[in-house]
Amino acid sequence: MMISDELKRISRRHFLSESAVGLGAVAFGLLAGCSDVKSKPGIVTAPVDPMLPKSPHFPGRAKRVIYLHMAGAPSQLEMFDYKPELMKLHNQLCPPSLLEGKRFAFIRGVPKMLGPQAVFKQHGQSGAYISENLPHFSTIADEVSFLKGVHTDQFNHAPAQLFVHTGSPRLGRPSIGSWITYGLGTENANLPGFVVLTSGGKTPDAGKSVWGSGFLPSVYQGVQCRSEGDPVLFLSDPQGLDRNLKRQTIDAINEVNSQHFDEFRDPETLTRMAQYEMAYRMQMSVPEVMNINNEPEYIHQLYGTTPGKASFANNCLLARKLVEQGVRFVQLFDWGWDAHGTSPAESVDIGLKNKCRTIDRAMTALVLDLKQRGLLDETLVVWGGEFGRTPMQENREGKEMAFHGRDHHTDAFTMWMAGGGIKQGATWGETDEIGYYPVSGKVSLHDVQATILNQLGFDHEKLTYHFQGRPFRLTDVSGQAIREIIA
Repeated sequence: MMISDELKRISRRHFLSESAVGLGAVAFGLLAGCSDVKSKPGIVTAPVDPMLPKSPHFPGRAKRVIYLHMAGAPSQLEMFDYKPELMKLHNQLCPPSLLEGKRFAFIRGVPKMLGPQAVFKQHGQSGAYISENLPHFSTIADEVSFLKGVHTDQFNHAPAQLFVHTGSPRLGRPSIGSWITYGLGTENANLPGFVVLTSGGKTPDAGKSVWGSGFLPSVYQGVQCRSEGDPVLFLSDPQGLDRNLKRQTIDAINEVNSQHFDEFRDPETLTRMAQYEMAYRMQMSVPEVMNINNEPEYIHQLYGTTPGKASFANNCLLARKLVEQGVRFVQLFDWGWDAHGTSPAESVDIGLKNKCRTIDRAMTALVLDLKQRGLLDETLVVWGGEFGRTPMQENREGKEMAFHGRDHHTDAFTMWMAGGGIKQGATWGETDEIGYYPVSGKVSLHDVQATILNQLGFDHEKLTYHFQGRPFRLTDVSGQAIREIIA
């Protein structure tokens, strides 16, 4: 009887880690890497709740982040990177020097050059060039900092999106939102520290890994919320289960979990406990914060929102409400920015213009709304895609496309940041006369990630997690904060 009770007590993870030979010996090293809960410099490891607020390495200018990702990679040449010389080359054959040694996703042979498919004007005291596709955004040119020379080494969507958000093009690394909630915890115990909102009808090509926690405890992964139905799946209680019974059930489960943690010190047990408690609290807090019906009419006019509809505009308003309530990291993914020229929707002169209309007013309103509420100084807003688009017209399989489109481009694209200690009305980086290569201010995605962490008070080289025998960090083995855009 005693032997039977002992076998029931041993968990699968405990059995594998305790086995001396065979599979257990192999798994032990992996489990040890997953179970490191040692404190790191500047981070206080919570003894019970891993989401308790923690101190960064130094006082940060920002306390929270809203990241707007345009999945599919918008064309900088029709939005922010004005190239009049490129127009003079329109429809001419691409010079061989631009093709030698290059790999493209779809371009084959010798394509034609494609002039800008939008009219540009200078705006604000900064004189930033912004295209006619973004009339609302052009009014806040002096609120943002542009990065014109961002580059990546990934030219396919899924690995490029992983690189942007996890610092690696391969699966298994934590997303930037997970790193930030791991480092800072949350300011509101009744809401997730990391919330994800999607629009455009599809999730990113890289799937939900772009907001996953990787090898960090799963409590730090993003929680995807919806604009229709329950904000979070299975948030409502099943029929016949009232709130008191739910409380008793969670208390009983977590009592067992607490005993298990005391014995085995597995951090995933803390994660499970925290998630049960969070789910219970979210039933009261999430429906309220995710409801935009009670916002005043002038706010709906400002954002262009339609309550009850899944849209980028609604998500921008929800992002403001979430950070206002202390959510640490809000990630917005808007799908549909690929522009290869295969159809009107995937063209830079039709589809891109239509996509710009869906984000222009809302992302402008987000910056203005945060500012008028006194939140922008401590909220970092980041906008960008996973790579840029070529100055050449795509000629898939060597054939001219039916519509104007551009292929994936890794060497130079544009991102912008606002708030959170970022300079106003600044531009760092410049591309050559056709927007092909950076000629100054070239920065990597690891530099962008290091800058985000810096604004939150982290030395990106010290925000680490020990896994499989070595410390890992978001920026891998490179990156530095972009001081030129920091106020």
